[in-house]
Amino acid sequence: MATQDKIKKLRIEKLEALGKAGFEGYPAQTKRDTEIGVALNNFDAWSKEKRKIVLAGRIMSLRGQGGIAFIDLRDESGTIQLVFKKDALLDFDRLREFLDLGDFIEASGYLFKTQRGENSLFVEGWKLLTKTLRPLPSEWYGLKDVEERFRRRYLDLIINDDVKKRLVSRSKIIQAMRDFLNSYGFLEVETPVLQTLPGGALAKPFQTKLNALDLDLYLRIAPELYLKRLIVGGFEKIYEIGRNFRNEGMDRSHNPEFTMMELYWAYQDYERLMTLVEDMFIFILTNAFPQTKNPLLVNINGNLINFKKPWRRVEFKQVIKEYVGLDADRAEAKDVLAKMKERKMEITKEHKKQGKWELIDELYKKVCLPNLIQPTFVIHLPVALSPLAKLRTENKEEVQRFLMAIGGVESGNAFSELNDPIDQDARFKEQEKKRKAGNEEASRYDKDFVEALEYGMPPTAGIGIGLDRLVMLLTNAESIKEVIFFPFMKKKQ
Repeated sequence: MATQDKIKKLRIEKLEALGKAGFEGYPAQTKRDTEIGVALNNFDAWSKEKRKIVLAGRIMSLRGQGGIAFIDLRDESGTIQLVFKKDALLDFDRLREFLDLGDFIEASGYLFKTQRGENSLFVEGWKLLTKTLRPLPSEWYGLKDVEERFRRRYLDLIINDDVKKRLVSRSKIIQAMRDFLNSYGFLEVETPVLQTLPGGALAKPFQTKLNALDLDLYLRIAPELYLKRLIVGGFEKIYEIGRNFRNEGMDRSHNPEFTMMELYWAYQDYERLMTLVEDMFIFILTNAFPQTKNPLLVNINGNLINFKKPWRRVEFKQVIKEYVGLDADRAEAKDVLAKMKERKMEITKEHKKQGKWELIDELYKKVCLPNLIQPTFVIHLPVALSPLAKLRTENKEEVQRFLMAIGGVESGNAFSELNDPIDQDARFKEQEKKRKAGNEEASRYDKDFVEALEYGMPPTAGIGIGLDRLVMLLTNAESIKEVIFFPFMKKKQ
């Protein structure tokens, strides 16, 4: 029998013995009245007055001999040492008989310092709260496999404090973003996740079915088209933080299920959004990491990133010329494929079906983006890659759009929104041609959205920011999986 199974069998036997002795293995109630962190913060005052408190938590270590035992007890707020003495407890012998590492217990007593000066609780009474049947993996073995850490995130959180700190930072970053947007007068809204047509981005969707209506549905790839409908309806400053789903590959910066913040601001354009983004990052870094000496300087993969404004602004075609050596205007699809081959990029059947600009976009992502380390706005993308953005007055082949690059990762996408229903209708039809030609990421024709635009949408700017990538960057994580509580994992063999 495997070691894990032997341990489980022994612990079940202990659980049965507990029941015979008249004790519950999983009682519903506890008398805990103090968190460990609160007890430690008030240690000096409470130890002087010998205040009686009740703590509860998980056993992280269990040691001792003879008539004394020590337990390190942990709850979410901290860890404290419990001291048990045989002459002060009637049920002292049951400690070794029934308790194991990982069990949850309640302990009552008073705070004191040991002879070694360690802040501790002198235990006058204790109670088992949860009997664990499996042993916790050691910090040094048992969770060495990175994939196993992600599959059993609950164990990862127990063993690795840094993992928990990073996920706490995630919540603080998102909360700071909310606080900033709310302070600007933006209203948080919710739009459908199940959609009859996937729209708002160039991506392959997940398909499902509503059996009650015999209706094909899609998990949204973006909330954009519904949020714009709200702008048509009279809202002027709105945002949504929610899940999107894209049926695409997985790597260090992609997960098929991810969190986005998408924002729409009436009577503004893409240039005003760049200023908003700069101010928002300053607010987030200052408020989510208040203990940092200089929060605007962030270490990302060994590079010191400076978020002080203004950020660099550079033309999309200039970036292509600088890092690929390609004149995007004069190049043809065959020239771009040659550059991809030269860069040893994999060329698939799908690539051969794509137009020039879709291929150039691949080069941008693989070759240019990794070189954009400092916060950068890549501006004025071609209209072929931007079916929902407003054309530039200066150049009708480009749109009023920017990509946000930080630490070599694309972290946001924004533009002045296309509000001309005739132009939008034409672009949707062009995207439909690409889809029928085999491009599964092309946008679908959304007749209802075009009709909404026909009722009039004011000049509007919009941006989408991938929050998982943002947290990955700001916490210097190696992979997006590190900042998602439960990242998607392939089926275990």
